[in-house]
Amino acid sequence: MKLSFRNCLLTAVLPVVMASCGVMNTEAQNVTEIGGQKIVTVTRAATSKTKPEFTSVTVLPGRGMEVFQITANFPGKGNVDVLASPSLAEAKKMLDEQDTPNGDLGYRLGSAFLFPYPNRIRGKLSADGKTLTTEWQGKTITLPANNMGKEATAERHAMHGLILKSRTDDVKEKTIPGGKEISGTIHGGDFNGHWLSKSDLVITITLTADAVDATVVAKNVGKEAEPVSIGWHPYFNFPSGDRTQVRLQIPADMVAKVDNYDNVFPTGQLVPVSGQFDLRKGQPLYKNFYDDNWSKLNWEDGAVTVNILDEAAKYGVRIQGLSPEIKTIQAYAPPAKNFVAVEHQFNFADPFGKEWNGMDTGMITLKPGDSTKWHVRLKLFVP
Repeated sequence: MKLSFRNCLLTAVLPVVMASCGVMNTEAQNVTEIGGQKIVTVTRAATSKTKPEFTSVTVLPGRGMEVFQITANFPGKGNVDVLASPSLAEAKKMLDEQDTPNGDLGYRLGSAFLFPYPNRIRGKLSADGKTLTTEWQGKTITLPANNMGKEATAERHAMHGLILKSRTDDVKEKTIPGGKEISGTIHGGDFNGHWLSKSDLVITITLTADAVDATVVAKNVGKEAEPVSIGWHPYFNFPSGDRTQVRLQIPADMVAKVDNYDNVFPTGQLVPVSGQFDLRKGQPLYKNFYDDNWSKLNWEDGAVTVNILDEAAKYGVRIQGLSPEIKTIQAYAPPAKNFVAVEHQFNFADPFGKEWNGMDTGMITLKPGDSTKWHVRLKLFVP
């Protein structure tokens, strides 16, 4: 199966990264800042001897409030890493020394927040190959052309939004009933002229024994209407290390066809799930490659819930999308890696593309003064 530029970077960067997932060493503990801002960690002590509990969340305000790591206590196992991330020392080297101007290494560890667009956007490439233009309601949008596949036919495109290197203001920690909370505000403006209006984001992460909640509230503080979408990019770790037996359950009836797994551009065709793409009842990952987008989501009890079951480790994570605006789920699972990215997002890939023939692709129109909210909750269980 062909691998995209995104996957090539993962192949180059993550062998060292993934080898170090687990207990942070002394060098990592000495790292206090990434992206020029203090790293924030909130913790709580596990109290149950019979059920799993979340125990900590580490956030990088200097990198768009990215969730760097979440830990959980499983009775009989101790603390485990919920997300696939390197040590803080390795992350600092990646993000502060090796990163691209757009901050693209940020979505290759932990869980980066994606705004004003998750996933890919195609457009007309500039002569220098650094930007591309697309259109929304007759208005031109110019974006960084920050991603590209590795094949000769690959097309440079925009990917995963404009806040990967954003600094966060008004970062606060506080105690809440049963746990802790971290919040901060990103004053994105028009993202250096790359968007049609100005946006403020309030990002909040809460930690309790039973759940980790992440919310993003986006407000148009400018003078023009703007299209926006919100998502995130969490790499969920497999504690057993045996990726083949991990079961993935996605409650969706349709999947988007793509041109190939190098570009990973949607063709505009949605097809009923079948074979390895029918994950409604869950099935093992085996050696299947996924970089796909599921839609026509099945909601139950106010949530669209993805389950990851690492049965060999007697470990499970539920990812619950709680915002009605969430229309699609992107999952990325390369066979050689010990993780799966599960991305609840508002939109389909390439949301401004002509291949959709005018279909509603999930972008929210925010008029001046309007807001929208994205909310996802993580839960733990024993399969």
